[in-house]
Amino acid sequence: MPSVFIDGEAGTTGLEIRERLSRLPVDVHGIAAAQRKDPGARRAIMANVDVAILCLPDAAAREAVALADTLGSNAPRILDASTAFRTDPAWAYGFPELSHKQLEHISYAARVSNPGCYAQGAIALLRPLVDAGLLPADYPVTINAVSGYSGAGRPGIEAHDRDGGPDFELYSLGLEHKHVAEIRLYAGLARRPLFVPSVGHFRQGMLVSVPLHLATLPGRPEGADLQAAFEARYRDSRHVHVRPLNAVARLDVAAMNGGDAMELFVFANAAHGHAVLVARLDNLGKGASGAAVQNLLLMLGLPEEDARDG
Repeated sequence: MPSVFIDGEAGTTGLEIRERLSRLPVDVHGIAAAQRKDPGARRAIMANVDVAILCLPDAAAREAVALADTLGSNAPRILDASTAFRTDPAWAYGFPELSHKQLEHISYAARVSNPGCYAQGAIALLRPLVDAGLLPADYPVTINAVSGYSGAGRPGIEAHDRDGGPDFELYSLGLEHKHVAEIRLYAGLARRPLFVPSVGHFRQGMLVSVPLHLATLPGRPEGADLQAAFEARYRDSRHVHVRPLNAVARLDVAAMNGGDAMELFVFANAAHGHAVLVARLDNLGKGASGAAVQNLLLMLGLPEEDARDG
């Protein structure tokens, strides 16, 4: 049975991964609470597992990778859930739906970086259109998104759970959100996108949206053209599901909660030449732990599960 060590399993992502792995044929190695910051104890566990999953802050993730490096040929493969290595060319980017070759790339990689939650939604919407020539790489892309507060880190989660927290707030208004670099790189954008994230007073769920003026795009595509590009890219995907054009009038942010899939929508108004692209996912599912397990299964050569809808 493949063996896995979750370094940082006490955090939100680590706990979610541990719960998911309990249903799979994987031997999870734990570490006593008193030893979680003991490099020697962690190194000893790393030497005896197939994959180490890092659920740590960026600096701690870099330290953990350096620790694994000291093991030489006994080092485990690494799946990192932090931001530290997402744009590092030496690491495989853990979004299998990125291209037709990405799934195989992840399967054989020694080191895989799990994507950001917002980034997965944005890349899923943008990359197929860039590849199809419908969206120029230098187009001034604007991305709006809202997430449940479970993605706000421990202080944010505690504030909402304890005090109720604000009903809704925009944040990262210095326009330097940590997901922008990976969105730009893996969506294939030549121009830095304008990204405005927000958080609501609900625990989990995520909507990522991209508005488009269709008349400003080459060939003036219609909503059906955008829809066709999505359907062609994700036709065989187990985790990304394309819903019909103009499928609904409203979207519930929590509809995918508890699942590991992502839904994509195209809403278009031909009379005004407007379109809005939307990705809906559970920020703790496909946005984090669900994506990690999807990548882990690929790395271990285990059958990939059909993603659970919420």
